[in-house]
Amino acid sequence: MPSHKIDLSDSFEKIPVKIFPTPKDGSRFVAEQIATLIKEKQKKGEKCILGLATGSTPISLYEELVRMHKEDGLSFKNVISFNLDEYYPLEKEALQSYWSFMHRHLFNHIDIDPSNIHMPNGELPKDDIKKHCQEYDQLIDSVGGIDLQVLGIGNNGHIGFNEPGSSIFSKTRLTSLDNTTRIANAYEFQNISQVPRMAITMGIGTILKAKKILLMAWGMKAPIVAKSVEGNVTEQVPASILQQHNDCLFVVDDVAAGELTRIKSPWLTGECEWTPKMIKRAVVQMALKTNKPVLSLTIHDYNENGLADFIVEKGEAYEINLQVFYMLRDSITGWPGGKPGAVIPAHPERSEPHPKRCIIFSPHPDDDIISMGGTFMRLHDQGHDVHIAYQTSGNIAVTDEFVTRFMDFAVGFEEQFGIDNHKSREVLADAGRFLSNKKKNQVDPAEIRSIKGLIRRCEAKATCRYVGLTDDKCHFMNLPFYETGMVEKKPMSEEDIQITMKLLREIKPQQVFCAGDLADPHGTHKVCLDIVYESMKRLKAAGESWVKDCWVWLYKGAWQEWDIADIEMAIPMSPDQVMKKRFGIFIHQSQKDMVPFQGSDSREFWQRAEDRNAHTANLYAVLGLTRYAAMEAFVRWHY
Repeated sequence: MPSHKIDLSDSFEKIPVKIFPTPKDGSRFVAEQIATLIKEKQKKGEKCILGLATGSTPISLYEELVRMHKEDGLSFKNVISFNLDEYYPLEKEALQSYWSFMHRHLFNHIDIDPSNIHMPNGELPKDDIKKHCQEYDQLIDSVGGIDLQVLGIGNNGHIGFNEPGSSIFSKTRLTSLDNTTRIANAYEFQNISQVPRMAITMGIGTILKAKKILLMAWGMKAPIVAKSVEGNVTEQVPASILQQHNDCLFVVDDVAAGELTRIKSPWLTGECEWTPKMIKRAVVQMALKTNKPVLSLTIHDYNENGLADFIVEKGEAYEINLQVFYMLRDSITGWPGGKPGAVIPAHPERSEPHPKRCIIFSPHPDDDIISMGGTFMRLHDQGHDVHIAYQTSGNIAVTDEFVTRFMDFAVGFEEQFGIDNHKSREVLADAGRFLSNKKKNQVDPAEIRSIKGLIRRCEAKATCRYVGLTDDKCHFMNLPFYETGMVEKKPMSEEDIQITMKLLREIKPQQVFCAGDLADPHGTHKVCLDIVYESMKRLKAAGESWVKDCWVWLYKGAWQEWDIADIEMAIPMSPDQVMKKRFGIFIHQSQKDMVPFQGSDSREFWQRAEDRNAHTANLYAVLGLTRYAAMEAFVRWHY
């Protein structure tokens, strides 16, 4: 049983919440709950009725259930399953259908009786849907109701496809999808226009009839998790209605728990260990809430914001203000690789050695310039030996139009200089035929994926030259986990780790930067981060001497930024540097204007980066520090 943190005695939570270090740990716990129930029912000779969810959240749960079946002998012969929802209209054989999802991730790998699998049918004529939904609810009732319902949660609080405003009494039905849900789910499709506008879903009333409910949430779901378990019950946040269920549990990872009061502001829920980090968090939160610079906070502010006991324990408000102000001030530096020849004890980075060997790991071929372009340029300008490691090809995020555009250029280039272009004409013709007859959501053949990867590779190399790096500093890793041709990737593999370890051994960096952004909607950043983590841990365990002198810094990508209380190194940027970064991002033309898989944010990546960097700089200014045009932020990972 994985370890977990739970203490509801002083929490604000109206639904029990168990917090696990990682999604895998949480999924293992849920899998054990399901396995225990199945075995109990088997002993009694009874059927086990499971309600199952889809989407990215339960994938690791289904992986664990499959493992239990294959390695531990867990049988599903007594299981009857009912799925929560299905897109409408959508053929069940379509890659994005939940019928395909469930068979791909679970049903094809276990011994469940196919006749015991039940899912809403997204292929029926619209006139037949109402009857189909009524029969679905009746079938659930006829087998005695759902024993255990697994749920995920949407960013707007939806459960199943019960969008905000869904009635607590709603039953299985055809419903329209909120636009935010369609945008959030666009990662499963090539673009938002291909996401169905409707879905068949179990109603909230149907869900609430389940005997037990386990809701799982990972990563960027922290705000809606807190609102659902700590806020008022409201149909505008459908998951909050689960407060009225007598056996519901939220299972979340550390990131998804981040906005819970006991995690974000533990001093409000009981005794708190006042470490320097916790002091910084409390004072920064208070300053932002009161809209005051840190040095202007008074004892009255502390008393009014739940910190009266803290003042009694720690003494004068002004002394605490100064301590936090210095922490914030010392995180700001124009020297991301350390300032040579300077002895600055509180500086985020070491002065020596100088210059440093640095690796910037970039999950996609543009995350380096989008997420830390200003820092990237400054490291090079300050004389460090900077290497960029592009972890994946990024080939699925290139539109088909770019393939024919660049192939046409290749044919014309060869023709203009008298080069035999027979082969390139043949490739162009083949690509044109495939793309003109390409079916909706059809996977590109390897040849076209290769061309798309080449387009992104050329853009990445051009960006590195723009910064000043030579081609030998660019490393295209093409990690195998990514190369499925689909949005859905393979898990991290031993080959991915070995490729990463080989590069690290070759360069022996003193400084590593990698994406700590877990909000990437198709999960690539998370896998890339796990690969770097595992590689560094293994190299340390192997006793490689350079590892003990290597510091790892995490940046956030295009999707979110670090909480200002957590930032350990902030790199300020002038207006000119902001513009230079923007032009570097523009080099990635295939990602400009029309961005595939852009998630729930309709802005282009350069706009997101500038807004985020400007917001970070503004927060520092609000807290009483120097006002800069923009700032890039980093947190150090200790291994």
